[in-house]
Amino acid sequence: MIPEPLLFPDDPPPAVPPTDRAARPATAGPPRLRLPQRHQVEFRSASLDQLLPPDHEARLVWAFVDQLDLSALLRQIRAVAHHPGQPANDPRLLLAVWLYATTQGVGSAREVARLCEAHIAYQWLCGGVPLCSKSLSDFRIAHTTRLNDLLTQSLAAMMHEGLVEIQRVAQDGLRVRASAGASSFRRKPTLRRCLEEARAQVAALENQVDEDQGAASRRQQAARERSARERQQRLEKALREREQLAQRREQQQQEKGKAYDPDELRVSTTDPEARRMKMPDGGTRPGYNVQLATTTAGGFIVGVHVTNSGSDGGQLQPMAEQVEKRTGQKPQAMLVDGGFTTLSDIEHVEQDGIPVYGPIKAEAKKKAQGIDPHQPRKKDGPGVSAWRARMGTEEAKGIYRLRAQTAEWANAGVRNRGLYQVRVRGLHKVLAVVLWHALAHNLLRAVAVRQAKTAEGTA
Repeated sequence: MIPEPLLFPDDPPPAVPPTDRAARPATAGPPRLRLPQRHQVEFRSASLDQLLPPDHEARLVWAFVDQLDLSALLRQIRAVAHHPGQPANDPRLLLAVWLYATTQGVGSAREVARLCEAHIAYQWLCGGVPLCSKSLSDFRIAHTTRLNDLLTQSLAAMMHEGLVEIQRVAQDGLRVRASAGASSFRRKPTLRRCLEEARAQVAALENQVDEDQGAASRRQQAARERSARERQQRLEKALREREQLAQRREQQQQEKGKAYDPDELRVSTTDPEARRMKMPDGGTRPGYNVQLATTTAGGFIVGVHVTNSGSDGGQLQPMAEQVEKRTGQKPQAMLVDGGFTTLSDIEHVEQDGIPVYGPIKAEAKKKAQGIDPHQPRKKDGPGVSAWRARMGTEEAKGIYRLRAQTAEWANAGVRNRGLYQVRVRGLHKVLAVVLWHALAHNLLRAVAVRQAKTAEGTA
């Protein structure tokens, strides 16, 4: 049977072949249609739990959060039973909402607050508890130390379950755009002048008479004073960062002979801890260097660090120590690219009993000159000598190939979840954002590994 075409009130009636159906009478009225009724009041007896599918990802996030030890966060709540004070939001609720939002690539507190009112998954997580963007934003960056502990705690639980194995670990750096513009970088004289102007503005606002008819309201006045004080604090910090940067440049000049012009040192007035660094597209913009360590087996993130150095040199040893401290086990090997293979780092890591797999710099050029790059040099320590000899074997080259499919894959995952640019300022807050991504990444990996093991068991 041929289906009837869709009709609209303004459309002319379609031609009806007499062989298919009887012709419409000439005196017939308009066609009968089923039209949407959007203003009809309805009562539906369904709970949030019934509206959310049983296998929805939000349920997995809540199950993960519900098993975490959040006693440290609960102890910070001052409102207690049988005493005055408004009830506080459950830390499990805020943690679950942000974890789920991170898995979905949502990083704006305003957008999360909107979704908590409009999206069924967020509504299910909230369970009727209203959340504003201010409380969401504050919670996201206020507990960096606790988030770091939760990453360690969750890894311990996954290791006990047999999901995470600390064998070979791949490390890579990820350049993330900072919340600052290139034009915000100023030299020392400009920083001092801006600081004097900021101090004068703070003093003027504090001396403003509230009784003046043209004065702002108390709330507006307080907001302006707070904004002026924050700008003054950023400028003071920018001058301190500039002095520290000058000291490091002087040290590099003494150690490596790299000359620099002190008058050309610039620091951002928007985010003093951000540094201009080369980005993946080849451009140079303010950013941070995010370091991630990922297991080649399972793809779990077991190490997180954020620095404002544009180079990966010197990051290998601290990451190897962090992985051991966080998991209680030494990696069986560290897989890194050429940016990490500084001889001092390799020597320390090798002496600690962790083999390093990384390319030898200018290996092809040395071979063209008739130099064997795998032979030890006079100044090489035993660790560097072992690394050079190891990287000349086919076995080491095969192991090193695991680095790209592990570290680059993990980087792509956090990129796909929105870690291109951070909207917070300062190393401490940026680390908090990266820890959220690490927790979300490991949560998704745990689900995938469990499903794979279940499929293997039923096969």
